[in-house]
Amino acid sequence: MTAAPTPQDLAALAKLDTPSICNALEMIDAKYRTQSWTQEPLICAFPQLPSMVGYAVTATLRSTQPGAPGRERRLAYFDYLSKVPGPRVVLIQDLDGARAGFGAFWGEVNSTVHKGLGCLGVVTNGGVRDLHAVAPGFQFIAARITPSHAYADILDFGGEVNVSGMVARSGDLIHADQHGAVNVPKDKIPEVLKAVALIAKREAKIMEVARQPGFGVDALRKVFAEVEQYH
Repeated sequence: MTAAPTPQDLAALAKLDTPSICNALEMIDAKYRTQSWTQEPLICAFPQLPSMVGYAVTATLRSTQPGAPGRERRLAYFDYLSKVPGPRVVLIQDLDGARAGFGAFWGEVNSTVHKGLGCLGVVTNGGVRDLHAVAPGFQFIAARITPSHAYADILDFGGEVNVSGMVARSGDLIHADQHGAVNVPKDKIPEVLKAVALIAKREAKIMEVARQPGFGVDALRKVFAEVEQYH
């Protein structure tokens, strides 16, 4: 059984940006070049906020047509949410296909309620609104900004979701920032942190050389050979 990430693990990941996590995963296994991250355009409402690192709260919704009365389902969703370990990142898949994001589940009230329940923010292929009144520090990463909630409500929760190409299950570890999100395998955190440090060392050396007067292709060829020796 994979050991749960420690608070130190989560703190270390939170200091990083999401592209750095993706770079590290690609170094660990080439399969991550094409999976485990959001691949469709998303809007980050508050790019000044720090990276989110938390456990996935998963749900699906629709907004284009009325559904069954939703109060009990919504309360059951919040009960489920409260049982996911914290910190939490909400992943909501909008199932309205080409009309995903028609109505916004997310605004002033739901950001406030979710923040109160220990959530850092949401990543969704759906819509958001009330940007002027979102709970302070709560992040919106979404496909659309829209003025109306239409019929937006929870359909199901706790299962597998696909949010903008990133597949995740309840409790998966999610890293997200203004660039999008990535599903971080919990058993690879030490490898990820080691790879991030190695990549940063290589990139720093390349940029150091690139900033020198007289920089050219010969210097680039030399520094590429040098950084390949870093392990």
